[in-house]
Amino acid sequence: MRWATAKTARRTSRWPGDANEVIEAYRYIMQLRHQPAVLVLSRQPLPTLDRSKYAPASGVARGAYVLADASRGNPEVILIASGSEVSLAVEAHEKLVADGIRSRVVSMPSWDIFEHQIQEYQDNVLPPHVTARVAVEQASTFGWERYIGRTGRMIGMKTFGASAPLKELQKKFGFEPDQVATAAKELLGRK
Repeated sequence: MRWATAKTARRTSRWPGDANEVIEAYRYIMQLRHQPAVLVLSRQPLPTLDRSKYAPASGVARGAYVLADASRGNPEVILIASGSEVSLAVEAHEKLVADGIRSRVVSMPSWDIFEHQIQEYQDNVLPPHVTARVAVEQASTFGWERYIGRTGRMIGMKTFGASAPLKELQKKFGFEPDQVATAAKELLGRK
């Protein structure tokens, strides 16, 4: 699903990651009075995340929010995603936590809304001192560098035109929880 205001759709469109985020995105756009918005649903079946285990989707109204966090202490690595990649980031997060790595998942359904938040909120979601960051995007990687910085890792498409069953393409291009977790470990200097 894509979600953006018409004014910023070309440069900042992202999409909600599960049914809970769709509801919150709809609530947000329904309160807009002088600005068009677009909400386009994905054809992909996306899991609905257990919000008793993960943060409530109300953070959608702020453009990005901490969906899952390290249980103790500050995060060592941040996984950032939107749309269908959110559940992938959550799976990678669970693998990292099982390996004793303090991981955070940030769901980022709207760059535009997030960038209009006060700096304190932005720094709370993406602490500047945590430079080990992995963004996951099955579409273009354009624009994500602003959130991963110079030392972060981008798992995304840099080519066009591959054709095969979805699961095969995801494996080939690194869109699997193990590969995302491996990228995070490499950033931390762990194998």
